[in-house]
Amino acid sequence: MQRATYLGPIGLFPAPAESGEEIFAGLPLAGQPLRFTTVEISARESGVVTRRIVTLSDAVERDWGRAALNAAQDLEAISGPRARLAGLALDRPRIMGIINVTPDSFSDGGLHDQAAAAVAHGLDLAEQGADILDIGGESTRPGADYVPVEEELRRVIPVIEGLRAKTDKLISIDTRKAEVMRQAAAAGADIINDVSALTHDPDAMRIAAATELPVILMHAQGDPRTMNDNPQYDDVVLDVFDYLEQRIAACEAAGIPRTRIVVDPGIGFGKHLHHNVAVMARLSLYHALGVPILLGASRKKLIDHISDVPNPRNRLPGSIAAALAGAAQGVQIVRVHDVAETRQALNVWRASLAGTDRALA
Repeated sequence: MQRATYLGPIGLFPAPAESGEEIFAGLPLAGQPLRFTTVEISARESGVVTRRIVTLSDAVERDWGRAALNAAQDLEAISGPRARLAGLALDRPRIMGIINVTPDSFSDGGLHDQAAAAVAHGLDLAEQGADILDIGGESTRPGADYVPVEEELRRVIPVIEGLRAKTDKLISIDTRKAEVMRQAAAAGADIINDVSALTHDPDAMRIAAATELPVILMHAQGDPRTMNDNPQYDDVVLDVFDYLEQRIAACEAAGIPRTRIVVDPGIGFGKHLHHNVAVMARLSLYHALGVPILLGASRKKLIDHISDVPNPRNRLPGSIAAALAGAAQGVQIVRVHDVAETRQALNVWRASLAGTDRALA
């Protein structure tokens, strides 16, 4: 079921220093060091989307019309701080480092497809500043083939066990399969990251709930083998919102509380360039879901489409730009290949935003 109205904060700015003056400094953004005084209200009726920009002043609030109730609920969701993720505070952008234990991932397939190499890479990413290590044993690039459960387990379980013995960083298992989720949790994984939002495997929801681990729900249209053939949307930004809202509701009904849910709008998953950039431009809308947002745009094809960079390993500047664009809209987690470089960029961004190096403490 589609919503009638959607509310997204715009014109984000750094939280002002305490001055003692009686000024309206807007509302906080989901526990991030950002605030807003202006929102965009999107309305969808009979397939037609209209948008208007309003401020948060009392005079305008009274003029929101039939959107007033939804707007009040959305404002509460947008401005409330997010719960810790497996103990990790989300009061600043956190970095998830990618460990592909696969021979065919689009960017680094084959570099870390042996357990020892993958563990060493994970420890290196931890040293570089990754807050979360995301381990995947099945490529979900466009056109990728399905990997049997037994093979996926053979790839990822030794890596999880090896890292768990050597680091206290959070470990995420990137999988669509219930049995991989179950065994990964037993091996020491802290988070489940499912590109199908717990829809691919009929047992995934039940197993994920039983592990009591946080889950990352990603939007994707179609299967990896065919998802980018001809994706269609009425309005991609709002359609992705609707899908994620429905998946959150399904998780809550299955016993997974909202405090253990993260959403990912799925850049590159069943989306052409114009879809991807539309989602990137309005990431802040997804704060109205009331859960943390993860952005995974690192080395992806949209960078090539925008800047003509066919080799994924040459897409570092575009990847950093995407991470900063997400941070500027309050995204809590960025999933990246290049941890050290992203951490450096985010540190400079945070210090510049705050006007003090104390922001990095």
